[in-house]
Amino acid sequence: MDQDSHCTAETELLEAVSKITTFSTKSPPEEEQNQPKAEISCQVRKENPEKDDLQDSGASLSPNSSMTTKELQEYWRNEKRQCRQVKLLFEIPSTRIVEHHLSKYVMYKIIILQTGSFDSNKSVIERRYSDFEKLHRNLLEEFSEEMEDVTFPKKTLTGNFTEEIINERKLAFKDYLRLLYSMKCIRRSKKFIDFLTRPELQEAYGCLRGGQYTKALEILLEVIGLQERLTRGNPVAIVPTLCAIVVCHKDLENPASAFEYGEKALSRLRVRTSHRYYISLLETMIALAYELGKDFLSLQEKMEEWKAKKDPIRVFTLKELAVREYVQ
Repeated sequence: MDQDSHCTAETELLEAVSKITTFSTKSPPEEEQNQPKAEISCQVRKENPEKDDLQDSGASLSPNSSMTTKELQEYWRNEKRQCRQVKLLFEIPSTRIVEHHLSKYVMYKIIILQTGSFDSNKSVIERRYSDFEKLHRNLLEEFSEEMEDVTFPKKTLTGNFTEEIINERKLAFKDYLRLLYSMKCIRRSKKFIDFLTRPELQEAYGCLRGGQYTKALEILLEVIGLQERLTRGNPVAIVPTLCAIVVCHKDLENPASAFEYGEKALSRLRVRTSHRYYISLLETMIALAYELGKDFLSLQEKMEEWKAKKDPIRVFTLKELAVREYVQ
C-alpha cells in the first residue's frame, strides 16, 4: 500500500470512530436504553473513582483526531476490557420452609457459579427474605442514586408461603442479584460481599472459638473460594480467612496444609507489613517451617527486619487474632 492510500485509510478510520463516538454520546443504542437506569448510572458516575478502577481502565484515552491508528486500536482494546461480561452467575433453584416455634420463613438456596466454570467452582448459600431486605436497605443508604430504579419484591399480607409467590420471588431475587453484581461500585462494596459471605464466616469463627476445628475448617474452605472471586481487586481482604484456615489446620495437626495456606496469606501481605496479621503470621510460619524441615531463615530475617523498624509492642498469636474476628 502506498503512502497516499495509507493516509486515506487512516483518515477513514478516524472519521468512522468519530461518528461512532458522537452517536454513542447523543443516542445510546436501543439495548442500552432498555437497561435499568441504576445499571447505567453506576457506570458513568465517577465523582470519586477508586484507585483500582483507574488501573482496570488501563488509562484509556479518548478517541480524537490526534490519535494514530495504533493508539486507536489500543483505545478500543481498553474499551473492550471495560465491557467485561459478568463473571459470577446467580441461580436460585430451590427453597425450603423453616418453622421455629412462633416463626416461619422461606430459605432461598443460592448457587453462585463462575462464568464458564464447572460445578467444582460453585458456592452454595441460603438466605431468607429478611436478609435480602436488609441488604436492600443498606445499599440504599450508600448507593441511593444507583439503586433508584432497582425494584425489590414487596411483602404481602397473605400468601407468602404459596408456591406461586415463592416461585415469583425466586426469579425476582435471581434478577436482583444479577443486577447488583453488574454494577462495579456495588459488587465491590463491603455490604454486598458481607451479604454473600458473613453468615457463613460468623458460623465458622464461632466453631473455631468453640474448639470445633474440623467444622470450622469445612465452612472456611467452602467460603474462601467465593471470597477470592468477590475481592479480586483487594487480595488483602481474605487474609483473616486464610489465617483462620492456618489455625484450624495447625490445631488439627496438619502442619503441611497449615504452611500451604500460610504462604498464600504471606504473599498477599508482601507490601503490607504493617497489617495486624503480618507479624503473628510470620511467627507461626517460622514454627511450621522448623517443624516441617523447611527453610525458616528467610522468614526469620523478615521478622528481624520488622522488629528493627517497629517499636516493641504486644503481639497477639495468630490464634488469638482469629478468635477475635466476628465477635458480636
